[in-house]
Amino acid sequence: MKNKLLTLIVTFVSFSLLAQVETTYYLPDIEYDSNIPSPKEFIGHQIGEWHLSHDQLYMYMRELARVSDRVELVEYARSHENRPLVYLVITSKENHQNLAKIKANHVQLSDASNSKPLDISNMPVVTYQGYNIHGNEPSGGNAAPLYAYYLAAGQSAEVQNALNNAVVLLDPCLNPDGFHRFSTWVNMHKNKNLTSDPQDREYDEVWPRARTNHYWFDLNRDWLPVQHPESQGRIRIFHEWKPNVLTDHHEMGSNATYFFQPGIPKRTNPITPQKNQDLTAKIATYHAKALDEIGSFYYSQESFDDFYYGKGSTYPDANGCIGILFEQASSRGHLQETVNGNLSFPFTIRNQVTTSLSTLKAALEMREELLTYQRDFYTNAQEAAKDADVKGYVFGEEKDKGRLQEFLDILKQHQIKVYKLGKNVNVKGKSFNTEHSYVVPSDQQQHLLIRGIFETSTTFEDSLFYDISAWTFPLSFNIDYSELAKGDFSSSLLGQELSDGATKRNSAPMKSNYAYLLEWEEYYAPKALNAILTAGLRAKVATERFTLNSKNYDYGTVIIPIQNQNLSADNIYNLMKIIAEETGVRITGVGTGLTPTGIDLGSPNFQKISNPQVLMLVGDGVNPYDAGEVWHLLDQRYDMAISMAETRDLGSIDLARYNVIVMVDGYYNSIPASGVDNLKEWNSNGGTIVAMKRAVQWLNAKDIANVKFKNIGNSNNKEQRPYAKAGSDRGSQVIGGAIFEAKIDVTHPLFYGYKKDRLPVFRRGTLFFQPANNAYATPALYTDDPLLGGYIKKERLEQLKNSATIIVNGNGGGRVICLADNPNFRAFWFGTNKIFANAVYFGNIISGSAVER
Repeated sequence: MKNKLLTLIVTFVSFSLLAQVETTYYLPDIEYDSNIPSPKEFIGHQIGEWHLSHDQLYMYMRELARVSDRVELVEYARSHENRPLVYLVITSKENHQNLAKIKANHVQLSDASNSKPLDISNMPVVTYQGYNIHGNEPSGGNAAPLYAYYLAAGQSAEVQNALNNAVVLLDPCLNPDGFHRFSTWVNMHKNKNLTSDPQDREYDEVWPRARTNHYWFDLNRDWLPVQHPESQGRIRIFHEWKPNVLTDHHEMGSNATYFFQPGIPKRTNPITPQKNQDLTAKIATYHAKALDEIGSFYYSQESFDDFYYGKGSTYPDANGCIGILFEQASSRGHLQETVNGNLSFPFTIRNQVTTSLSTLKAALEMREELLTYQRDFYTNAQEAAKDADVKGYVFGEEKDKGRLQEFLDILKQHQIKVYKLGKNVNVKGKSFNTEHSYVVPSDQQQHLLIRGIFETSTTFEDSLFYDISAWTFPLSFNIDYSELAKGDFSSSLLGQELSDGATKRNSAPMKSNYAYLLEWEEYYAPKALNAILTAGLRAKVATERFTLNSKNYDYGTVIIPIQNQNLSADNIYNLMKIIAEETGVRITGVGTGLTPTGIDLGSPNFQKISNPQVLMLVGDGVNPYDAGEVWHLLDQRYDMAISMAETRDLGSIDLARYNVIVMVDGYYNSIPASGVDNLKEWNSNGGTIVAMKRAVQWLNAKDIANVKFKNIGNSNNKEQRPYAKAGSDRGSQVIGGAIFEAKIDVTHPLFYGYKKDRLPVFRRGTLFFQPANNAYATPALYTDDPLLGGYIKKERLEQLKNSATIIVNGNGGGRVICLADNPNFRAFWFGTNKIFANAVYFGNIISGSAVER
């Protein structure tokens, strides 16, 4: 009887929470235009009853734009899976007729030299309200159509006032691929009789889950790197409008309540003006009042932060805008038990709708204050630039135009003015020439964001960070740069301004009937080599330096002979031209193999390059971000095919199809014993394993790798500590993301293409390798003074010093490349991508005498 009663109660609760939800549960009970369909009328079910798929969400937004003169739909990008990313421009009919001027005036407000004459008394405030940048945080994306309907169809005086005095940019789904993936998962597992059991499969997505985009990237970390089409389109729209308030709707653990910013005050980026946080706090009072009215619990200023400018709620803070993060406790499906009672999907949506409305209310009532702040932000930034000790930054890269071009592209996307260097200059012992160098002056509109991109910090008020503590872009690109102090800077350094960020490309090669030489310094050299090998051509790599035709060629130069190939000399030449044009790499035709110095072109010191057949192990326990970065690098940048297989299937896979296996950071305990044996045999027979971080620990435990780890134990200090400090004490031990200097061996195959023996590397985590016993098996070590930027606790820094970043192991004819760090971090760590490419292409040519066994 008791079980029957419990079933009846759960069924009643499920029915009452979902089946009986009406639009007024979410929205104010006002009159709505009957000519404009509600989400329920258009889609066929009430919002919250099922999870919207992306196509349903998109089609409803299209319908609103079709039937309402308040709404315009703009497609601004396509996702990797070719789904449209759109935003709605919602405002009054009169404002739509004058929209170009409204936009121009709003952008002018961000121009310190032209903003003063603008009359803001009647200028609309602009909000950019975005939802679902994380695919499996669906309450925001499902709230978006309700909020859009309210603005498109609402007939109240409050709605009309909003339309007259605001332009709402409503981005319903920032991550279409992840959003669609998650809706499929939860809908396919939904019961008619809802289960709230958190152990039910509905609430436990399969790997890699749907937080990420197609390539398993967290798009909410890509606002500054802008490496994906979703982000590139979003940043372009942001700067086209220069909004006053940007909202970013998320979800967190199911047992939480609701969070809105400000975050923890002392973890705000010091570049961000205090006024930004003051306005954020003032807007927060509107959220609190609105949530109080519907009885929802919430908190603020106790977690999250505004430090990393690559997040959606923080990037606006460096651009005269107020960025606001919302975090709703997630139902992860339709109904789930929590410490706060049963959490329903409609309840989570309702909170997101409520704070969408409270954001608009705050923006309207604070309209002139927000517009004034926008103008003052850029005026104050200009004044700060004039008083700053650093007047700009000079940077350059002589050999690698591809890497330099990528850096310039990022700067231009962020509306940063870049100039060719006007004259040769030497700054702090570094020489920069006009052919390969550029200048970013500090005295420009984006002064604060420039600081956020170029500055390094190693001291902080707080030792805890919600995200990474350093991201200095010239270091991530391994590009020489220097600050220009007052005494170093002059207007004569500013040559022609780059209009589109374009650099001069390398010219196509002259035709040869003997051989072509591909220089490995260029970023896209691996892409070029892949095209060569995929065409069926033979290629070899130089393991020594040489000079030919008065030109020096370094370790890693690739030779493509003309004779004994499966293509004619004419066809090879046409292929080389196409490759050079598409990749921008340097390819040189030569007519002799006799060199005046160094090895000749027929030397045995040219090693044959095998066409990589790459398998990456994925699945439960594997870090999906790191795996996605490998997938993206090979698939998108190098145009290489890559296979992926579940770890649990390793015992039954025919590994003979592959010559490289990638194991990114993660736990590999799901690999069965048969899989371990399969991997060992394949490796011993000549296969190359490229392993990162905790994958190395697993390989060590299975006697496939031989790496010794530094003991990172805890301090022996037994001093009593306050219980309340336990969390922060643990957190201070973490290396959440900082930049360090490594000493590298440029003669080693893993560092072909590098010119200098010092390299900035990015590190997360406290797994430290001891150097190998074999003196040649540790091609990279952290220096004895390695910290370049970011936070690390003193004790951890001592452990890191002189530890190994890479160790090369050998088993039979195979190699195991053990990487202590991830060289592909978030796709913007261009400076270390080539380490990974070299491991894939050249790992098998590393001498057996130079490995740890």
